[in-house]
Amino acid sequence: MGRVFIVGAGPGDPELITLKGLRLIETADAIVYDRLVPQALLSRARPQALLVYVGKKPGGQGGIL
Repeated sequence: MGRVFIVGAGPGDPELITLKGLRLIETADAIVYDRLVPQALLSRARPQALLVYVGKKPGGQGGIL
């Protein structure tokens, strides 16, 4: 059975993510992300990882997946 982790992308600077968060991004099979996640972090994902953009608008409310 698979596991799901929620990783906060930090305050915007990709260098401020935790080591564990970076390791999870680098080994994930799939990553669900919004516009607040820096491209520098997404580029650390495995080439075969599924990247799913879920959008996010300023001032908008999030939805339930």
